[in-house]
Amino acid sequence: MVLLKDSGNLAIVKRLLFILILLFGLIFTSFAQLKTPGSSDDDAAKHLKFYPNPAITTIAFEFLSSDYDKNSSIEIYNFMGKKVYELKATSQIVTLQLEDFYRGMYIYQLRDGNGAIVESGRFQVIK
Repeated sequence: MVLLKDSGNLAIVKRLLFILILLFGLIFTSFAQLKTPGSSDDDAAKHLKFYPNPAITTIAFEFLSSDYDKNSSIEIYNFMGKKVYELKATSQIVTLQLEDFYRGMYIYQLRDGNGAIVESGRFQVIK
């Protein structure tokens, strides 16, 4: 009879230990994902905004600064990584017609005049 009580207590202790480990893991994961000031997701680091997202017929890329690099370009890649389009920075707002684009996710890369990636992001085309 005492043996059954001990094994029952052992099962309860094991369950409690499992729950504590699970909670510690969740708390640690949440803490590790906190953003700190000055991280790369801050709006101050952005050079472009694009709209609408998701897009149907057109998408506009707008340089946030009026003194943008006129030699920069915006390269568009499909989700498989194939380059499908390239836009030159001819004005502060550059519009892309999407009639030849398939439905799906696309990646953009803003590149400076030397070809270095300045910013990247993704947008969705829905039709």
